[in-house]
Amino acid sequence: MSELQETPPAARAGSAGSAGPNVPAAPDQPPVKPVLSAGAAKRANASVIGMIIALVLSIAAFLPIVLMNPSPKTDGYRPNINVSAVARNAAGVAGFTPAAPETGDTFRANYARWESGAGSGVPTWEVGYLTPKDSFIALVQARQSNPTWLLQQVKSAPVTGTRSAGGRDWELRDTGKGEKSMVLADAGGTTVILTGSAQLDEFTLLAAAVVKSLEGTSGAAGGASPGSSADATGSPSPAPSP
Repeated sequence: MSELQETPPAARAGSAGSAGPNVPAAPDQPPVKPVLSAGAAKRANASVIGMIIALVLSIAAFLPIVLMNPSPKTDGYRPNINVSAVARNAAGVAGFTPAAPETGDTFRANYARWESGAGSGVPTWEVGYLTPKDSFIALVQARQSNPTWLLQQVKSAPVTGTRSAGGRDWELRDTGKGEKSMVLADAGGTTVILTGSAQLDEFTLLAAAVVKSLEGTSGAAGGASPGSSADATGSPSPAPSP
């Protein structure tokens, strides 16, 4: 009878261990994708739909307010300045007839005032006008002008030539930075300065209105020429006092 050979315990342990934790891992498996239950998916969709509905309701609530308040079609507030009336009131203290040329609806006055000249020492009649092209030209008229005051009014701009307007030759000064001035030194015993950033064609229109006003004032005073009359006229928009 043959003897049975018993396998050593160590061998059995090794054999058993080969099927245990030390067994090589199986090939990589694709990651498991989580699957939402039908209830969870329904709740997620409900949240998104709820946000969309809330956004639509918000827009619908504000839309009527916007439609009932359209943007204004006007150009904003426009002061109603009666230049002629203010000029008549200032004539008593000016010592000359302040300019109040007729400009119709083309140039809109936004101020007209008499300045006593407390800072500059030169009393002035000032009118400001908005031009048809939405620029600005200021008029300053003074009887006691001097070279220093004149340079301040034209912002130290050099003389660049002359420009004819209303049959008179105006001195043209240009800063080269958009600001320019037209100066009429013999304006019925006064000096008239037009200053602003408007185009020269608008300057010319206002300057012609100034000359026409001067001539009208001269005729009322006895037919004297614009250069010799004691009355003076200014056109739209004065340069700011220093």
